[in-house]
Amino acid sequence: MTRAGEELGVSAPAVSAHVRMLEQALGVRLFRRHHRALSLTDAGNACLTRLVRGFDAFAEAVEATRAFAAGDPSVSRRLTVTLPPSLATRWLVPRLERFAGHHPGIDIRIDATMRIVDFATEDVDVGIRYGPGGDNGLFCERLVAEETIAVCASQLAERLPGDGGPGGATLLHVRDETDGRDGGPDWAAWLARAGITGCDPRRGPVFSMQGLAAQAAIDGQGIALLGRSVVALDLAAGRLVEPFAMTWPVAFAIWFVCRPEDRELETVRCFHDWLVGDLTAGRS
Repeated sequence: MTRAGEELGVSAPAVSAHVRMLEQALGVRLFRRHHRALSLTDAGNACLTRLVRGFDAFAEAVEATRAFAAGDPSVSRRLTVTLPPSLATRWLVPRLERFAGHHPGIDIRIDATMRIVDFATEDVDVGIRYGPGGDNGLFCERLVAEETIAVCASQLAERLPGDGGPGGATLLHVRDETDGRDGGPDWAAWLARAGITGCDPRRGPVFSMQGLAAQAAIDGQGIALLGRSVVALDLAAGRLVEPFAMTWPVAFAIWFVCRPEDRELETVRCFHDWLVGDLTAGRS
């Protein structure tokens, strides 16, 4: 008790009083009290093993924080990024190896969700959002203007008729949470604008995410109407092609979002600057 009091900067009786309060709260004795000595009860021993692990974790956290404050480059820093699943798998994740090459000390955690994360209450640093922009109270910067394009595998494109329409090819549909809100077309609107008749716009499978429809198109299962950003890397790599010249601008765009006070955090700033540079360079 005396040594504990010296470490905590309080008296031995104060430590003893807190131990008794702890035993009362737990409803069990932690110490056997002998003449001028203490020993742990079975309950105390069971508690001690787990408490040591907990205090060791606290100590590691304190040391890591001190090392970070001292600018130790070996200390890993975490950045949590939330974005829709299709943008995560087909737009951001393929680029992350380049980010790691530029910033090996930053560990990215990807939260792929269609849910709009609440920056005020949730542990997230950056959001990549597809929408109209103008998130209330948040820093919001447009990264990419979006448009809808038709895509398919090159082998399928070679079999299409020359009238600018899908012919007998399977139409792949997407019905996600942004459906109809971004001003993007479905196949009925697309075919009407293209002046294509004799093609049933309702036929074909329906997918809940653009990424799923993109993979089906890559596999040669049909033609999909997708956001250019979602398939930009697939187009650059030749996994998909644009069989038709017509494009359809939409009202939504892709935005970089964070708390205003976090803009100058090193992890957020590094990620923002790298991402803008990577997009500007048009890399795939």
